[in-house]
Amino acid sequence: METKFISREDNKVKFSMEFTAEEFEKAQIDAYQKTKDQFAIDGFRKGKAPRSIIERHYGEGIFFEDALDELFRENYVKALDELGLEVIDSPAAEFTQLKKGEGFTATITVPVFPEIEVKDYKGVEVEKKVGTVDEKDVENDIENIRKRNARMVSVDRKAETGDTVYFDYAGFVGDEQFEGGTAEKQTLKLGSGMFIPGFEEELIGVSADEDRDVHVTFPENYQAENLAGKDAVFHCHIHEVREEQLPDVDDDLAKDATEFDTLEELKDATRKRLQEAAEKNAENQMKDEAAEKVMAANDFEIPAVMVNDELDRSIQDFAQQMSYSGLNLDMYFKYTNSTMEQLRDQIRPDAEKSVKLRILLQNIARMEGLECTEDDLNSELNLMAEQYDSEPEEIRKMLGEDSIRYFKKDIQSKKAMDLIYSETVKVEKAEEAKEEDK
Repeated sequence: METKFISREDNKVKFSMEFTAEEFEKAQIDAYQKTKDQFAIDGFRKGKAPRSIIERHYGEGIFFEDALDELFRENYVKALDELGLEVIDSPAAEFTQLKKGEGFTATITVPVFPEIEVKDYKGVEVEKKVGTVDEKDVENDIENIRKRNARMVSVDRKAETGDTVYFDYAGFVGDEQFEGGTAEKQTLKLGSGMFIPGFEEELIGVSADEDRDVHVTFPENYQAENLAGKDAVFHCHIHEVREEQLPDVDDDLAKDATEFDTLEELKDATRKRLQEAAEKNAENQMKDEAAEKVMAANDFEIPAVMVNDELDRSIQDFAQQMSYSGLNLDMYFKYTNSTMEQLRDQIRPDAEKSVKLRILLQNIARMEGLECTEDDLNSELNLMAEQYDSEPEEIRKMLGEDSIRYFKKDIQSKKAMDLIYSETVKVEKAEEAKEEDK
């Protein structure tokens, strides 16, 4: 096959793929071998009729379509790689007349990633932001370590907000016990909001070995339609009340809960980690501000197909996140009284912004000659391998070559964003105020 670039107009590229007679013939032979079992010819067992007999019976072009599909499937991506094209939608193809024993040419027209000349991406002014950490931040972080290492201790007193009760319950609507409303030795942290409204509040003040009836009303939008809006009573038996006991903030906490030997070492490491995170957050805020200004300075038409693809990805991610809580999109639409169209409209502005920024960054990378080297790629793969406790080569295989191609594009985009940020002018807020007063 020979690939030839023909033209580029707006965001569409036209190119040709020329196939020889030998390539076309081989593809027809392959098509015959794959489909011969589908033909029933008198005098031959199914799958045993020679190709020439099948062609005489059904016409010499009987295998043309399958041959074209095979040649296109094997060579289209190769042609895109050879021409360095990133397509954003399905191609349209025109073919010269197909004849047995002759080659042919396929002329392809396909929408591609927009190529624009980005302006005003250097010297962008952003408000200077500084990441700061105070001792309260360090104390809060260590308090979280205490909470993660808390012990649950049985107490001989009435339950309070924040306590955990261990109990059995059986739910009734009227005199009828309803399905799914019965459990034994369940745990519930009072004040967590895990049960329906009003349930936890009525358990405040219970003691071990106590029986208590909890009266509630199911929400009108409750997922079980047979219970929605109904009054119910739960007959509860309390086995135990436990409170959370936190460890002391001392060297033992550092030794038992972290890799450090002393509380001072833990504080120093925490302070350093929080400072690095604060500085990174400040940098990201300035990058976001710079990106917004570059987007505002460059007005161009965003391909609808790219926005729709971004919407599809966003909704897929949203559905995946909900699945972790046992929900799905149908349940979401029911609870929120909304539709897929409304959800797409709701997230469309963010999708358009994301696509626009990706187009700008990719074009800045092109204009500045920013490439993704093998070292860049290997560095990212090593980070992913550490994150997933795997080997870089395993990560590469898992991603596949198509994903690696887009992975490289993401790295180029990061380089472009770093370039924009390195060229920004960080303006002190006070200085901005002075300029406005002049």
